[in-house]
Amino acid sequence: MIDSNIVLTGQTIAYTFYVLAIMALMGWFAYKVTRDGSGKVVKSSIFYSFVGFLVAIGVSFHIVTHETIPWKSMDLNRAEIKADKEFHIIMENHEFRLPSHKLMIRVNEIVRFNVDSKDLTYGFGLFRSDNTMVFQMQVVPGHINDILWQFDQPAVYSIRSTEYSGPKGINMILRDAVEVVD
Repeated sequence: MIDSNIVLTGQTIAYTFYVLAIMALMGWFAYKVTRDGSGKVVKSSIFYSFVGFLVAIGVSFHIVTHETIPWKSMDLNRAEIKADKEFHIIMENHEFRLPSHKLMIRVNEIVRFNVDSKDLTYGFGLFRSDNTMVFQMQVVPGHINDILWQFDQPAVYSIRSTEYSGPKGINMILRDAVEVVD
């Protein structure tokens, strides 16, 4: 799987340029509309051509983004995918209850995290040691909350709640709780 950091960097660059183009359009239009007595107005064909161009670029970005998201195929084909390992995790009273102190995973194993909340809506996120997020999902009581993931390199990850669940939720962090080994 492509690392989510690479996907995020690419999206950040592309969408930054896209937003700058939209801001240029708005600035250009505002400048032309507020000029006094020049007699020159924005030709509607030019304006709508630029708007159409931005719409086409925006839709293209979304299509390309859809195709570069590394976990898309796994999520769409999850019915046919059998996990190599499953972890059942319970969240209750602002605490994680893991099946073991540290969740051990081998590189390239497909893992299913089954997370169950007994009281509130929480978030379940896996974070790298530099505090960037690998993935996250919302955990709703009374619903199936699971996520499939395949780790392609050794690393150690922390688990955090990524959903506001009250003031106690800020402490829902388990450092170095997941270890991926060769």
